[in-house]
Parts: sequence; structure tokens; C-alpha cells
Amino acid sequence: MCVRATNRQGGITLDGNGRGNLGDDLRRRMIFLRSMISHPRRVGAVWPTSRWAVRDLLDMGDLPRARTVVEFGVGTGVYTGEILERLHPDASFLAFEIEPDLASTVAERLGNDPRLRVINDSAENVEEYLDGAKADYIVSSIPFTSLPAGPRQSILGAARAALKPDGKMLVLQYSTTVLPYLQRLFAPIERRLSPLNIPPAFLFACSVSEEPVREEVPDSAESDRLPYALGALALGTLLFLLRRLGRRRR
Repeated sequence: MCVRATNRQGGITLDGNGRGNLGDDLRRRMIFLRSMISHPRRVGAVWPTSRWAVRDLLDMGDLPRARTVVEFGVGTGVYTGEILERLHPDASFLAFEIEPDLASTVAERLGNDPRLRVINDSAENVEEYLDGAKADYIVSSIPFTSLPAGPRQSILGAARAALKPDGKMLVLQYSTTVLPYLQRLFAPIERRLSPLNIPPAFLFACSVSEEPVREEVPDSAESDRLPYALGALALGTLLFLLRRLGRRRR
């Protein structure tokens, strides 16, 4: 079966057999790190989220009952694989990743699943790919606090518009700074902490069943967000070097 990785014009960006022959886990992590260095605000982390945090986030929803699921920010596919394990056999799964290398890597590794469509495009355009359908769940690890105000508002607005009336957006972030922006569009919002992730992750399950808070939230200066991304880069690089040093000592 051929891998499907769709770009903005609907073309195929990668064909493959889905056996994940682009390399092992370290290779995927290095691609992730390279993407972070090239576009720190878009990627927002230097190391893929731990499986504990991914499972904690997905446990805030009921994915086995869902028929349409969307992922914002595929990364190396750590969410994507876990979502596929939980997803109903007849479900449809759209996975958005704006970085071409990351999208191609995940499509190569997981694209033999007929439920999955990896899309190399901005999550802002989600409704163009739903073909009139609405999503039961949107799962997002996009670093909203490091994005400029325009793209952040556009992506969150697109997410709300793409959800069913009883749908939810499941969001993982590394700070609670995003909460006021979520409260503009979603209510109620359930919050949890995933302490085993490095750094600890803040989890939000955002519903659209109630009227959201409409208060204006002042945007931080752009210069306040870039140090956040660069700080994550420094922390992740340090963790990587410590792991390599530990392996050499063994």
C-alpha cells in the first residue's frame, strides 16, 4: 500500500510502503532537532513529547468512539502512532505537519494505515481537507505561546470551526500561557499536568459546548516568545548530550 503525504495543492510528496525505512528512533529525533533549529517558533520543542504525556493527553478524550480525528503538529509521529492504536477501524485521521521533512518521515513510517492522511500544510487550512465534515477530536502539540498572534489566532479559530458541537480539542503545552487564548474560543476547559515529561507538560481538553470568555488578552511582544523557544532548544540539546555521554560510559 502506498503512503499518502499530501501537500497544499493536493499532490503526493512521498510514496513508500510504510515500513519506516528512513531509520531508527535516533534518526527521527535528529530530523526533529534539525527542524527545531531551522524554525524554532513553529516547532517549539527540541525533543519529541514522551509517551507518558501523549497517553495522558489522549486519555482526556474517547478516541475509540470517534469517526473523524485531526492532529495539529505531527512532529516525529509520537502522537500519531498512539492515536492510530486507539482509533476505530472505520475512522478517518488527518495529520497536519508544516515541516516537509517531518511530514515525509511520519508518512513513510505510518502511512500504510488506510485511516491516516499526512498533510504537509498549515493547520489553519484544516476545513479545506475535511470536505464538509466536522472533527470529533483535534489533538494539538503546536507551540501556541511561541507563535505570532496572527497565526495563533487563525489556527485556534480554525480548530473551533472544525469541531462538532460535542467535539474537543486536546492541547499539550509546556506552560499555561496559552490558557487565556484558549478561553477566548472554548468552554469548558479541563486541565491536567503530566509530570513525567521533560519538561512537565500542561494538558487541556477544550470543549465548545458552552459560551467562551470574550475578554481581550494582551499579546506579549514578539521578543518575549523567541527566548522561550531558544530556552527549550538549549534544554533539549543538554539532555541529548547527557544521554550520549551516559551511553559512552556504559
